[in-house]
Amino acid sequence: MGIKQKEFLQNNIVQIEAYTSKHRAYFTLKIIADFLIALFGLVITSPILLFFIIVIKLESKGPAFFLQERVGVNGKLFHIIKLRSMDINAEKNGAQWATKNDPRITKVGSFIRKTRIDEIPQLINILKGDMSLIGPRPERLVFTEQFDEEIPGFKNRLIVKPGITGWAQVNGGYDISPSEKLSFDLYYIQNLSFLIDLKIAFKTIRVIFTGDGAR
Repeated sequence: MGIKQKEFLQNNIVQIEAYTSKHRAYFTLKIIADFLIALFGLVITSPILLFFIIVIKLESKGPAFFLQERVGVNGKLFHIIKLRSMDINAEKNGAQWATKNDPRITKVGSFIRKTRIDEIPQLINILKGDMSLIGPRPERLVFTEQFDEEIPGFKNRLIVKPGITGWAQVNGGYDISPSEKLSFDLYYIQNLSFLIDLKIAFKTIRVIFTGDGAR
């Protein structure tokens, strides 16, 4: 099990079962839609991925892909897949959040982060069942534990699958605080519907073209 997953499940089993049952039809259709959209998305973006894999390799040493452990639904750990946007030794001094104008970010990395191209490989995470297209952004283990101690109820975000984009991402992106992120995520979870997913999808398109909230 992942981050204190057994404890999380024991303390929230009734809430999780009730929530899942209430939205059973929604979750079933969303799983199907996620898989089909992710598969189609990988096919049409494969030329873009191939291009940036080559450019990343030419600019700096190290692999083009970046794998990092994150906390998913019900505390389950998985490895998120992204295009590498930082120097290979970016975290030699330990885990840390990216900051605005972060010197660890490469020139190519700055562009792919701003346009969210670095997120495309996460379509593979969706095909594997680790993520959804829309949901709370998955955090790293160390930050999830830290934020849960500092902000009561932070783990309540784990009741749904994490997403590539979400209500918090389109309403502040990287620039919002953990407590603000929790508020946005809980709003999404409490108002779960295809309508809010559609609204997030359209807002995500705007973010891609404007680069809002990128670091």
